[in-house]
This record gives sequence, C-alpha cells and structure tokens, in this order.
Amino acid sequence: MADAVLQRKNMVESQIRPSDVTDRRITAAMTGIPREAFLPQNLASLAYSDESLPVTPEQQILPPRVLAKLIQLAELDASETVLVVSAAGYAAAVVSEMAGKVTALLPDEERAKAATSAFTASAITNATTAVGPAEAGWAANAPYDVVLIEGGIERIPDGLKAQIRDNGRLVAIANGDGIGRAVELHKRGDVFARRDAFQAAAKTVSGFTEPRPAFVF
Repeated sequence: MADAVLQRKNMVESQIRPSDVTDRRITAAMTGIPREAFLPQNLASLAYSDESLPVTPEQQILPPRVLAKLIQLAELDASETVLVVSAAGYAAAVVSEMAGKVTALLPDEERAKAATSAFTASAITNATTAVGPAEAGWAANAPYDVVLIEGGIERIPDGLKAQIRDNGRLVAIANGDGIGRAVELHKRGDVFARRDAFQAAAKTVSGFTEPRPAFVF
C-alpha cells in the first residue's frame, strides 16, 4: 500500500504537474485514486508508468499525463453529467471528483465489475458503470453535458452526437493526417465547433474509425 501511495505521488509530481496540468482537482484525484485497482492483474505493475496500456485488443488507456490534460480540456463543472468512454474505469473515477454524475462505458462485464469494486473501495458514489459498444454511447443516462473518450477518434457516430446536450461538449484525441490532437468539440444545434489543444498519440477506439473504401482489383 505504502509503495503504491508513493508511486501515485511520484506520478503526479513527475508526469502530471510538469505537463501544464494546473487544475488542482485533477492532481488531488490522481494522488488519491489507486490506478492499479482498475487494471487487469497483468498490468497492475505498470499502473504508474507513462505509457498507454492495452486493456483489451481494441482499447487502451491513455498515459496519466495525457489523460490529465484531456480531462483539464473538458473544463468540468460540479453540476455536470458526464459519459466516459474507456477501456477501464480509472478515467471515470478521476472525473467523478469534478462532476456531478458520471457513467463509465466499459467494453465488457469483467472491466465493469472491476471498476464497480474500485469505485466502492475509493468511496466514489456518483459514478456507475455500463457495458456496450463504445460508439453507441449510453442513451439511458443521456443527455450528457460532457462526453470524454479515452482514446482516438476519426468521427463521432450520429447516435452518440444525439446524446450530447445542446451547448455540451466532447473531448477526445482526433486522429487525422498522421497526427493526433486533443480536441474539444462544442455542440451548438447540429454543429460541432472544434477547438484543438495539444498533440497526443492514441489508438483509434473501435467504432470511431472512418469507413474505408473496399479494395478493388
């Protein structure tokens, strides 16, 4: 336990603070929440490394510093309802310290069960889990003020767009032209205004890829 506490502190001091993360709610949350509790056992020893971790074949969790900067980009308010699309529940746990109600959309029951247990152990009462395809979102708890996608996107599926409240926003890593950029997409009616932030590499989440033309001989 003491070793994990020290690792969390070192993660914040060496990865998060030097990356222009100035929101103290984020650093406080990442100092207190055990990241390893949300990971498969084979990845737990890498919980505080500054790298992406492949939780499922289709989805990864972002390095701590990239996740922190992405959450900061969302500019969360304590009254907001948030959907976090992730391979694990850690991002939702951090977001729960800054938002009113959080839904963690996870890829399978195993990850949802682990996240629910970790929420309980960390006394997080405003976050719940759901299981389903990432691109479908979770209509049961919509509309959302913020949708945070922990990973890369090439497009936003129409069904997910409809779950975002007017004047709400989506934050993710937009992949295109070989360069990933963290973006905030602000919904105004049927239009999303894009604001680019920082460069970051992230694997495109399954279901968020642009359709590719079939190869023709």
